[in-house]
Amino acid sequence: MIDVAILIPAYNEELTIKKVVLDFLNKVSSNDKVFVYNNNSTDNTLKILNSLLEKDEYKNKLVIKNEYKQGKGNVIRRMFREINANIYVLVDADDTYDVNDLDKLISPIKNKNVDMVIGDRLSSTYYSENKRPFHNFGNNIVRFFINSIFKTNIKDIMTGYRAMSYNFVKTCPILSKGFEVETEMTIHALQYNMNIDNEIINYKDRPEGSVSKLNTYGDGIKVIWTIIKLYKNNKPFSLFTKVSLVFLILSIAFFIPVFITYIKTNLVPRIPTLVVCSIFFAVAVITFFMGIVLQTIAEESKKNFEYKLNMVEAIKK
Repeated sequence: MIDVAILIPAYNEELTIKKVVLDFLNKVSSNDKVFVYNNNSTDNTLKILNSLLEKDEYKNKLVIKNEYKQGKGNVIRRMFREINANIYVLVDADDTYDVNDLDKLISPIKNKNVDMVIGDRLSSTYYSENKRPFHNFGNNIVRFFINSIFKTNIKDIMTGYRAMSYNFVKTCPILSKGFEVETEMTIHALQYNMNIDNEIINYKDRPEGSVSKLNTYGDGIKVIWTIIKLYKNNKPFSLFTKVSLVFLILSIAFFIPVFITYIKTNLVPRIPTLVVCSIFFAVAVITFFMGIVLQTIAEESKKNFEYKLNMVEAIKK
């Protein structure tokens, strides 16, 4: 089995792809490999990659494939399915990350049985280097939501530079199609109580002429929606009790004036309001019990995951 697999998704990165691939090819050992999956690039990305394969010193260390379903999530799903390695390192092809941080990411997996090591840009140079203020705001919002929901302290949710163990990769179902995949992977690790480490890394902005494929608003909405869906799937009781409480408060708010009028006059002149308040109360009760049922299912899913994890570990050995 490969010791370390470097995973590089690439879409229209002709300005940076050669440097990024060569940096990692020259960094990894003989038992490691660099995998580049081209995702329908329309520039010279694939041509540059194929030119690297023509060099004898890289033929045994470089693998180039195509993923025709568009989207970073689709690329990573294919990578996780096809590649077997002890350690996986995912890195963007835009030359914003430092190859010299590679050992820092790999070490906790080798020495501490960590399942995912997150390359933390936000604690180093990200805010000074990144020239897109809404990206900075979006990163902070996503980090706040996830850390609040899961009671954790992840430093950088959406980093494109992270290392993962074999067990993590082979038990992580990737459902996202696009850039929300980093959020999905992080929440998967949190959901199943996997060992996560944060390592501060260097970050530099894209070189001039290189354009980010991340749509600040469109992809930002997708990330927030992913968080909501995963929150519902992973912590349904917490979510549904909050929804139930909202409907209960609304029900009480509608009921109070009706009740006061009844105490004073022994009449209920506002029948529609009473009907609405009854509906809200019924929704509150139903939602609460839905949370209990879904939480039971979620707990059973966690038990099944532990069995699956044991099977994956046995296959690896």
